[in-house]
Amino acid sequence: MTQGPERTMEEKMSEPKTSRRAFLQGAATVAVTAGAARAAEPDPLITEVQPWAQGLGEGVDATPYGLPIRFEDDVVRRNVPWLTADPISSINFTPIHALDGTITPQGCAFERHHSGAIELSKSDYRLMINGLVDRPLVFTYEDLERFPRENHVYFCECAANTGMEWAGAQLNGAQFTHGMIHNMEYTGVPLRTLLREAGLPATTGKWVYVEGADASSNGRSIPMEKALDDVLVAFKANGEALRKEHGYPVRLVVPGWEGNMWVKWLRRIEVLDGPVESREETSKYTDTLADGTSRKWTWVMDAKSVVTSPSPQAPIKHGHGPLVITGLAWSGHGRITRVDVSTDGGKNWQTARLAREGETKALTRFYLDTEWTGEEMFLQSRAMDETGYVQPTKTQLREVRGENSVYHNNCIQTWWVKPNGEAENVEVS
Repeated sequence: MTQGPERTMEEKMSEPKTSRRAFLQGAATVAVTAGAARAAEPDPLITEVQPWAQGLGEGVDATPYGLPIRFEDDVVRRNVPWLTADPISSINFTPIHALDGTITPQGCAFERHHSGAIELSKSDYRLMINGLVDRPLVFTYEDLERFPRENHVYFCECAANTGMEWAGAQLNGAQFTHGMIHNMEYTGVPLRTLLREAGLPATTGKWVYVEGADASSNGRSIPMEKALDDVLVAFKANGEALRKEHGYPVRLVVPGWEGNMWVKWLRRIEVLDGPVESREETSKYTDTLADGTSRKWTWVMDAKSVVTSPSPQAPIKHGHGPLVITGLAWSGHGRITRVDVSTDGGKNWQTARLAREGETKALTRFYLDTEWTGEEMFLQSRAMDETGYVQPTKTQLREVRGENSVYHNNCIQTWWVKPNGEAENVEVS
């Protein structure tokens, strides 16, 4: 049999349908060849003993509470000063572009305050349940610890997450467009347990009104059906005490619902026949529609996703070759069942790989293992949840909501990845 001329490695690498396994095998061959070419110039990081191997490191008493190594000092929460008038009533953003997996370290988890983060000790803590109950009660922190507790992983998303994007692409980075979210394992007592302890009547009490111990109190009304379902009175996150900025020593966890309802420094729960219609559920945290009217009681955070890398803060740096596209998806209605990724602005879609089966009302990590040859991309992700809901485009949302809204923007996000690997926040029509 006569064979044609053997193809060069460059020709093999340029084949449009090369599988990822074949590509990696080819890349390994190239690496060996390139290594042989550099044999005259050995890498001192391989051939020489480095300073860190010539002496002793720090002892176990050097850092009683472990902190990230200094090489990771850019993985921090950030704020946008012009978004709010004062940092006391403001927000900062989780560095989702620099994290992987789904659990958010407490030190990276976003903050939202209405009157600043307060210091309240466990010994000074009290939680009152009053209103339409048989036995109004006051609990200490130690009292709460005596009740049967549960552990659940949930996302907490500010209703204003992505809110600046209604009128156009504004903030350049996943941390800033989608970083008002965190995902932690909470430990606490189901709210229904405490309500029943106080003697919740079967025929009255259709709502609960919850408020915090800080100056703003941030009072919110919650339907009794939700209160008796999965709401948690939490005192731990990721296995340790809550951070001050997250409501230490006790906060409310309202799975799948907007973060403003997750009242921090929880001090009082009143059982009522109707909602209170507080500031935070009338003039604030309602959705402005295209005709100028507003709708309220839109508590649930609909299915949403975002590519975290590549993105403006996480550009492609390695040049052409294997590329892992990754991001996060979540839904307040339940589990994420599928995420699709588009590299051409939504014209074509590929189903991404979920890192593991989605958990209810928690972040799900997705990956698309692909190859990049330097072409520009318009990266998008589209989430679907167990109810069949499909994440909408910004155009679809604007048809109902217009451009003057703030809250509950769960649109598909677009990153324009340029041939040099840098990315930018854009819109596509």
